[in-house]
Parts: sequence; C-alpha cells; structure tokens
Amino acid sequence: MKSPGVLLISAPLFFSGYGVIRLFGLGDGRYGPGVDWQAAHIVGLIGMVLFIPAVLGLEHLLPQGNWRTGTVIVTLVGLAASIVQFGADIAFAAMAEDKADMSRLSHEFSAIPGVRPAFYEVGPPLFFLGLIVLTVLLTRAGRLPWWSPVVMAVSTMVPMLTLDLIPLAGIGIVASVVALRTDTDEFEATSAVRANG
Repeated sequence: MKSPGVLLISAPLFFSGYGVIRLFGLGDGRYGPGVDWQAAHIVGLIGMVLFIPAVLGLEHLLPQGNWRTGTVIVTLVGLAASIVQFGADIAFAAMAEDKADMSRLSHEFSAIPGVRPAFYEVGPPLFFLGLIVLTVLLTRAGRLPWWSPVVMAVSTMVPMLTLDLIPLAGIGIVASVVALRTDTDEFEATSAVRANG
C-alpha cells in the first residue's frame, strides 16, 4: 500500500457518523440498547477498522526511522483497544434487556483485572496520540503543512471535553490530512533539491 488514499478520509467520517447518530439517539432520551445505539456503534466500529489500513498507508509516506515504527505500533495498539471497546458495547447492547442490564454487563467486563486500563483508560487514547505524532512526522517530512498537527491535536482532544463534539472531531481529522502529499516522485525530487542546496 503506497498511500492511505480515500481510507484516510472515510475512516474519520465514519467516526463523525458515529457521533451524529449518537446525538440523534440522545435526542429522544432513550439512548441505550436499541437500533440507534447499535447503528452508532457499528458505524464507529467500521471507522476504527478503516483506520488500520489508513495508518499503514501513512507509514509508507514516512522516511525510515525508530519514530516511524514506534508511532505506528502505538497507534495500532490504540486502534485495537478502541475496536475491542466498540465491539464490547455492541455485544452488551445485543444481550441486554434494558439500559440497566447493559450497564451491568459493561461493569462486569470492565471489572475484569486489566480490562479498564487496557480498553478504556489507556488503550484508546494511544490511538489519538499516535495520530498526532504521525501528523507531526508527516509535517517534518514535508508531506503536510505546519498547521496540520495543530488541527489534529485539537480534533483528537475535543471529545475529551464532551462526546457530543465527536462529529466535529472527525471532520477536524479529515481537515488535518486533506493537504497530504502522496506523490512519491514529486516528494523525492523536492527532497533532493533541498539536500543539494
């Protein structure tokens, strides 16, 4: 895979879609086990899965180095944790009779030693941290403009304020990478000119 291409755009848009469906579900005051919950989380899960090839595509746009490999690994670990979290939420909603029952199932899962830090507290944030660092590396490599890491950082942090901002976060992620230069020949030619002088 030479370029993340459309995946890098569609993945965060699916993430935004999760946030939009979630907001509609909250609007009727009955967001929990049901069609709206499942639809939101399935869309979110698709977005997380699409991020895997997108991140691997970004790896090929970076020069060799320890930062590249380490950052990609951290990002994928965070993605795996997020995928488990979405999958668990979907499974619990399918098994639960009502919101209280879903909360009970979720609590029982998170009470398993190591589950909460791995899949809720530490794991998922690694994905967003990885995206920020990847954007910084791409900017240093001349693939993105200087403002891209700033937009990425703000976009990945706003859901920490409130999950209601997830739709804006996804759009912000798209905005931060929309100027990505993936023309390898052009990039190498420009780099050669800079190196020579």
